Amino acid sequence: MHIDLPEKRYYSIGEVAKAFEVNASLIRFWEKEFDVLKPKKNAKGNRKFTPEDIKNLKFIYHLVKERGFTLEGAKTHLKEERQKSMDAFEIINKLEDIKSQLIKIKEQL
Repeated sequence: MHIDLPEKRYYSIGEVAKAFEVNASLIRFWEKEFDVLKPKKNAKGNRKFTPEDIKNLKFIYHLVKERGFTLEGAKTHLKEERQKSMDAFEIINKLEDIKSQLIKIKEQL
């Protein structure tokens, strides 16, 4: 899945939910369920997600929505094989980005 977010230091929960095409409540739920998600909160309690949080959300989304893991299975996978899986996932994401850029170039020709 290609997430189209601008380069920023922090993202609001609304921006993140829109980018992933899910409800903000699902993002809040995943925040409670997965220890790797630690968005910063301002004085009002609004969540501010960092690019690292977005990377973790992409991986969680991939495991749960695309590969069909249960929440418990995704948690276990994150704990046991996190680095190996993240490396492979990052390579796949880079290749998908390159593919989408090539498609855009092709359409412009």
